[in-house]
Amino acid sequence: MASFLENIEKYKGTGAYNQSGQTLEQFLDCYDPKKYDNPSSTVDIAVFAYKGDLRHLKILMIKRSNHPSIGWWALPGGFVEMNEDLEVSAARELEEETGLKDIEFIQLGAYGEVDRDPRTRVITTAYVALVKQEEVGIQAGDDAADAAWYDITCNLMKDETDKRYYKLILKCKEKNEILQSDILVTTSGKKYLKHNTSKVINTDKIAADHGSIIIDALFFIQSRLSIK
Repeated sequence: MASFLENIEKYKGTGAYNQSGQTLEQFLDCYDPKKYDNPSSTVDIAVFAYKGDLRHLKILMIKRSNHPSIGWWALPGGFVEMNEDLEVSAARELEEETGLKDIEFIQLGAYGEVDRDPRTRVITTAYVALVKQEEVGIQAGDDAADAAWYDITCNLMKDETDKRYYKLILKCKEKNEILQSDILVTTSGKKYLKHNTSKVINTDKIAADHGSIIIDALFFIQSRLSIK
């Protein structure tokens, strides 16, 4: 199998042969990418919206029309194609599922718990965006049965040493829908490497681990906006 890239010059290193006596071209011709099990790669986008007051944010959710989590609500997103950079994939999926395009977003982080998707091993890269709600229109498409803005409530239920339990509640009056997830946020590491890890404990109508992504994205955007 030859390289899927047109230009491989920058990957030749010193141009030396490997231990099997192969040039880079020869190595790629017989390389089997299926020799090892490989995770699939997806992107998910947490799009927040505001109307004048940055303290009251909404989040964009899509209703899944296919398995897994059919009929439940999720962040816009999908699988990365072989010829796409991650940002290109995120922009494409966002437009296909919600109609939003030319939206500025930044990377939040990666989520790769082994059991986060029943189809196969899936690692997702999450992104965050912030828009004025009145400046954008949404239209469900692709494998999204519906798309809607949800009001966000995040309540701290229990605060222990290095552990905090939150209840995430998303409400949409227009759809008469209430979505919920119970999230455990654990603080670990020391000093400069201190960090938080979020995990869904229970969820109701919010797909997969998207409750964790939403709460991480919410805290991230609030810190950028200096909201408490």
